[in-house]
Amino acid sequence: VDELTAREKTYPVNVGGVMIGGGHDIVVQSMTDTDTADVAATVAQSKLLADAGSEIVRLTVNNSAAAKAVPEVSRRLADLGCNVPLVGDFHFIGHRLLRDFPELATTLAKFRINPGNVGRGVRHDENFATFIDIAKDLGKPVRIGVNAGSLDPDLIALKMDENSRISEPLDSEQVENQALVESALKSAEAALHIGLTPNQIIISCKVSRFPQ
Repeated sequence: VDELTAREKTYPVNVGGVMIGGGHDIVVQSMTDTDTADVAATVAQSKLLADAGSEIVRLTVNNSAAAKAVPEVSRRLADLGCNVPLVGDFHFIGHRLLRDFPELATTLAKFRINPGNVGRGVRHDENFATFIDIAKDLGKPVRIGVNAGSLDPDLIALKMDENSRISEPLDSEQVENQALVESALKSAEAALHIGLTPNQIIISCKVSRFPQ
């Protein structure tokens, strides 16, 4: 089988009625670039994306105004006959926004969390647990999305230190790749420990340079 078409066996995840993984067809997801708090613009762009073939639309939820807007965006899309699942892309304060705006949490079909953007040390663990607990209680899937540009600096420092002690050290890019995967897998393990099921977890690792 061509390596570009070979697929690993994965758990199926239901995102608002759209199935990801588990042998299902590859799903097209897009992301708006509007200010989510601008309901009219976000509705218009989400509808355009859905009409163009996007099966899932992701929105930035970066502040209270955006959090308040998402349910209205969903309602207006439904009024237009567009029932595309909406995913919340959270940065830094997602745990607070989901807690403080319950309708936001129930409206979204999936939550996206970046483990590198939820604090450090004990605060990281507490914020992450709050986020995952809400997803668990609502039966929502979570995308654990790790970016090279926002890796936990403590993890990078640890991996670099470990690398410096081996007989044939890897280059920095290889160490970064290892840290990306480790961050994603450790976060998934933590989410499972908190109570998410394998069918609620999607993992992604992203770098800015294609060859990497």
